Amino acid sequence: MKRKKTKRPRTAEDKSPRAHFSPSGRMLRLMPSLRPSKAEIPAAPVPAAEPAAESALRVICVDYCPERMECRDIVDIPGFLAQHRPVWARVRWINISGPHRTENLRPFAEKYQLHPLAIEDVSSGAQRPKVEDYPGHGEAPGRLFIVARVVHMLNGKLHDEQISLFLGRTTLLSFQETPGGVFEPIYRRLEAPGSRIREAEASFLCYSLLDAIVDSYFPFLEYYSDRIDETEDELLEDPDHFTLQKTHSVKRGLLLLRRAIWPMREMIAQLLRERHECLSETTLTYFRDIYDHCVQIIDLNETYHEIAAALTETYMSVMSNRMNEIMKVLTVISTIFMPLTFIAGVYGMNMPIPENRWPWSYPVFWLVCLLISLGMLVWFRRRDWI
Repeated sequence: MKRKKTKRPRTAEDKSPRAHFSPSGRMLRLMPSLRPSKAEIPAAPVPAAEPAAESALRVICVDYCPERMECRDIVDIPGFLAQHRPVWARVRWINISGPHRTENLRPFAEKYQLHPLAIEDVSSGAQRPKVEDYPGHGEAPGRLFIVARVVHMLNGKLHDEQISLFLGRTTLLSFQETPGGVFEPIYRRLEAPGSRIREAEASFLCYSLLDAIVDSYFPFLEYYSDRIDETEDELLEDPDHFTLQKTHSVKRGLLLLRRAIWPMREMIAQLLRERHECLSETTLTYFRDIYDHCVQIIDLNETYHEIAAALTETYMSVMSNRMNEIMKVLTVISTIFMPLTFIAGVYGMNMPIPENRWPWSYPVFWLVCLLISLGMLVWFRRRDWI
């Protein structure tokens, strides 16, 4: 029986108790998965946009307050960095997408006094999810450096990329390799007057970005859930070597998701344990919701991985049973022909045999062979060998 698909719980702006997971259906049927609203994130993974040009950065600046919001695509980066945040703007969000080379990041590091070690981590692009606190000293403001990993489908394969966040009291800088993608719902929420993001401070925007990153894992879990369903049906109907390849592909994708989400849970737990001057108490309450989502994703991922492993074992059992059936048929045929071969060998000897002078010897020979074959088949059937 096909499992029912459930919708994602409501966002932090409209909380409700989380749905419980319970197994159902054959082979410990996949647990109902929790995923974002269809209005925000598609139900199935969508190929990510093509990476930006090799030497180009795309910079989007969003200034907002409860009454007003401005979103600009920055072309003149030096001229933009020479200006200050508008007086009316309560929060400034700068999203930088493109190749994270040190020379590209240096103007932003100098403007916002970002730590050199953090800039090196952004440039490497291979950091595991983590959080580092860079306290303020003198005129340098305190910054909270957060590294997360987001996944996307590219050319039919699952890939992950690094997203880096620098959180200050009124400014948030985000660095991503692929423009658009996971942050598109945040832009739409900022455009809506009266949204909770526009009413809150910069730390709530940081929460919203991390929440969007974590929620983006749910469609991929749903995707692999459907792949497991298809593979299981194929396995029970007519398996072949491609079935095993599909199962291994699902296991590789789930393993990549696991490597990305496990450190994310540790990172969110560290944010909850270690307070920072840029994080408000209200925002920390919402971070518990992200932690719950991480736990749910890990539980679903582990369940799907176990089912994929069980499918591999089932495939080996099915192929072994098929081979046993083939060997049983061949053995029955060989056993039936053993007495017939003996009789044919005796009467096929090149020597005088009394039965050769009898005109009915040839038909009797075939009748005896037929009776022996039928008798052996009946005997095998009664003993449940065939």
